Amino acid sequence: MSLDCQPLRHSSRRRVTTSAWPFAVSYFAALLLVFLLAFLSAFFSAIASPHARAEPLHPAFVDAATVVPGLEVEMRYAGAHNFVGAKVTGYEQPVCLLTREAAAALAKAQIALASSGTGLKVFDCYRPVRAVAHFVRWSRDLKDTAAKGEFYPDLDKRDLFRDGYISSRSGHSRGSTVDLTLVDILPGSDGKLHERDMGTPFDFFSPFSSPSDKRVNEEARSNRRLLADAMRKSGFVPYDKEWWHFTLAHEPFPQTYFDFVVK
Repeated sequence: MSLDCQPLRHSSRRRVTTSAWPFAVSYFAALLLVFLLAFLSAFFSAIASPHARAEPLHPAFVDAATVVPGLEVEMRYAGAHNFVGAKVTGYEQPVCLLTREAAAALAKAQIALASSGTGLKVFDCYRPVRAVAHFVRWSRDLKDTAAKGEFYPDLDKRDLFRDGYISSRSGHSRGSTVDLTLVDILPGSDGKLHERDMGTPFDFFSPFSSPSDKRVNEEARSNRRLLADAMRKSGFVPYDKEWWHFTLAHEPFPQTYFDFVVK
């Protein structure tokens, strides 16, 4: 009788083992599917996100506000108060990034200006290539003239490239060009450092913005000279169409155009 019972027990064990296989296969297949979906989700999210592809801050760049004592920062393209009328691609934070050499030279200018009761306020510093591409796209949309009255009232938008106010490549992308103005070194009654009269606002696309234009008032001409002299003595070269625009004469990356985001 024992011989008759053993085959039954063996057959029972075989049925249990065989029936467990489909469950094990299904479990591991489901686990594999979960991991695969998680991987694909992360992969496609990385592709879709422009920040995931952004080049990190170059080690040759610094936040100029950490180098230039008392530097005022109003990064116009990190907000909507600019000739485009919108935040510009590539500006995640209102930070003035410059090459170390340009930041050190700017600190010299700031120190030199202190004796005149003035300091520096920056509007733009390093500008990513993608921001310049945004300007180009904007320029092709001739219907978008929302900011014309403030920034280019006397110019046809189609002429901004021809007249040299916008370019398909910008020296700002090399990291040693800065747009800036003068402010009083002491705050006014409202607690703010007031901008000096420069004859025109920043980014006002007009012959009036040329540093040599004689039609602006004497106070503005004097302030332009004061700014230009301090910047030249600190190693910067002015731009003949814009009183606010200066480039370090011996910039460290004269042929390199960077595209990491400003943050």
